[in-house]
Amino acid sequence: MPDPTRPLKIGTRGSKLALAQAHETRDRLAAAHGLPPEAFQIVVIKTTGDRILDRPLKEIGGKGLFTREIEDALIAGEIDIAVHSMKDMPTLQPDGLVIDCLLPREDVRDAFVSPQVQSIGDLPAGSVVGTSSLRRRAQLAHRRPDLQLVEFRGNVQTRLRKLDEGVAVATFLAMAGLSRLGMLHVARDPIDPAEMLPAVAQGAIGVERRAGDSLCAELLAAIHHVETGHRIYAERAFLAQLDGSCQTPIAGLAELREDSLLLRGEILRPDGSAAISGHREGSVNDGPAMGADLAEELLGRAGNGFFDHL
Repeated sequence: MPDPTRPLKIGTRGSKLALAQAHETRDRLAAAHGLPPEAFQIVVIKTTGDRILDRPLKEIGGKGLFTREIEDALIAGEIDIAVHSMKDMPTLQPDGLVIDCLLPREDVRDAFVSPQVQSIGDLPAGSVVGTSSLRRRAQLAHRRPDLQLVEFRGNVQTRLRKLDEGVAVATFLAMAGLSRLGMLHVARDPIDPAEMLPAVAQGAIGVERRAGDSLCAELLAAIHHVETGHRIYAERAFLAQLDGSCQTPIAGLAELREDSLLLRGEILRPDGSAAISGHREGSVNDGPAMGADLAEELLGRAGNGFFDHL
């Protein structure tokens, strides 16, 4: 077992939100196993996505932008586990790494954030709205084609500063991130998923380990949240079948309804000119199969070249 003289090393990005997630993981592990916090060491690793802030994500790669360097350190044995926002995770992992630990999921909704305007519906025509998310851009363009959308990258604090500087009148943040940062007051209007379906796995924290590390497997099993796992496995199967990346506007959400699971999914053209949605409901254990099946349906309805439309 880890102890203060031989701490378990937890790899993470260095943003305030990423550190909050790493500390939550540390605290849950310490509580579950009766260990002091000093038995865990948080190791900050800078990723490509953190270093390059002046270009859209779609121009510099895909989802691996916020995970690749951390996974390299995990494979090399420089850290023992890695803490990730699951919505940043590619559906394919490097050989030898697994994610079989998910913490209890936070609020899945997007937050509408603006110093002056109360909600999306209150935005005057022509308003400048900033976001770096292709999904949010496409959803907003589909519902409000009268708005002007601009690139808006950076952590929560950077985006709030850009709003104060007048770069845009509004943006979107994840309610989960605001909650973990103790900044829920920033959210003007939490957006109902019926109006704006969130990103796949939004609000979920995943903990990655080496496949052959039996000690970490045992430690992490004690803090795995089974219900969150069922939801995320269904959503990520949907994403994987769509070959989703940061370059494809895709939304998905699985919810537990007593003994069943309801999965909703949406794909959009990048310019928001079209959106196709559907759902599946069935046994909780059939979530991954439902996700793949729903993806096939939406792809069939979309036809060739749907995501290429500009």
